[in-house]
Amino acid sequence: MKHTPDPAPPWLETTAEVIACKYEFGAGRALAFGIPTSKHFLITFTYYAHGKTYTDEFTSRTYLEQGRTFTLSYNPLNPGQNTKSASLSAGRMPLFAIGIAGSVILSLIYFGMLRGCN
Repeated sequence: MKHTPDPAPPWLETTAEVIACKYEFGAGRALAFGIPTSKHFLITFTYYAHGKTYTDEFTSRTYLEQGRTFTLSYNPLNPGQNTKSASLSAGRMPLFAIGIAGSVILSLIYFGMLRGCN
């Protein structure tokens, strides 16, 4: 008999509060990560889940003043994981880096084969 895994519980909502908002220069991000982005403000926020306060951050095109509140959802199995976290969108960066590295390696192999034909 095949056992089907239990479905993941739905994410829960809570209120988060902005504790800091800093302007980031686009050029610095382009140099650090290779891809410029139009989101210029780094928003740091806290939220309370399962008896603990969590701190996280995300980028935004607009300024959010300190003390402003907003709703977010978090994973009840891992309350540090939330829908506003910058780390959720960072998951694409390793794939991008692997794609670039693969392209460079294939180019080097191709040029090596061309040079060997002479």
